[in-house]
Amino acid sequence: MTAVLALDIGGTTFAAAVVDATGAVLARRETPVGPDPTATLGALVRELAVPDLTGAGIGSAGPLDPVRGTVSPVNIPAWRGFPLTSTVSDLLGGLPVTLAGDAQCMALGEWWRGARGGDTRVLLGVVVSTGVGGGLVVDGVPYLGPTGNAGHIGHMPAPALPGDAAAGAEPCPCGGTGCVETIASGTSMARWALARGWRPAPGGGRDARALAAAARAGDPIAAAAFDRAARAVAGALLSAAALFDVDRVVIGGGVAAAGEILLDPLRRAVAAGAGMGFLRRLTVEPTALGRDAGLYGAAALALNPPITLTREESLPLHPLDTF
Repeated sequence: MTAVLALDIGGTTFAAAVVDATGAVLARRETPVGPDPTATLGALVRELAVPDLTGAGIGSAGPLDPVRGTVSPVNIPAWRGFPLTSTVSDLLGGLPVTLAGDAQCMALGEWWRGARGGDTRVLLGVVVSTGVGGGLVVDGVPYLGPTGNAGHIGHMPAPALPGDAAAGAEPCPCGGTGCVETIASGTSMARWALARGWRPAPGGGRDARALAAAARAGDPIAAAAFDRAARAVAGALLSAAALFDVDRVVIGGGVAAAGEILLDPLRRAVAAGAGMGFLRRLTVEPTALGRDAGLYGAAALALNPPITLTREESLPLHPLDTF
């Protein structure tokens, strides 16, 4: 039996699964990143290092360098240039390890195992969570770009939001200013709402999950935070769709788990901003695979690994015809 280890490295949570060539998940674990992400990673990999693994695939928050196998996730300050692929390979006794962005893996997993639809040629996957990321799949092939970082939709400039002077002005953890992530990430949404008078329920959290619950209950500030995030994401989606002629957008991630609280205003904003006819055919849907989309994509990377790269080469393509 061919089976691989799939890892999904997020800013808040690490997840891992053992997946076979048919896409069956044989084992799955998830854990908070914790104060020592390297120790957390080691414990997770060792727990799922079952016999007969043939390799591992990793989807990680970025930026990353798939040639060197290093990552510098914006939301994991302890990892700057961290040798993720070699660390995981060493934990697995030298097995081959393949690395791509977490949102790229989400899009790839959705294409492989999700309900992508038979007429979709260009799929954009967007993760809205601790950060905001994206990944493109074109005719079944993920587009990674020459450095492996294509799809950083959360670090496109946020669109102007009428009547909102703060939009586009906030420093971003990436080092830029006014990125979409400064408006639409879960931490940004909660911070914006708290600064404007939102008060969580007694004993409740102060995060995006609590904010979503408040929005569902009719809290106007919480609802405004989701509407604001939706308008920022919609601007980025329309820009990406205009550039790449995208058919379909699939939304995943922890904030996207809020469901229609985010998706309803997002679809309205996309429809309102879509001028040209080909943009008006764009559809926006939640991931069919939920939190496991990135794990399926990471497994696909390991099951169909890329060619060996040098710095001068473009990154490889990963057709999924064999699955």
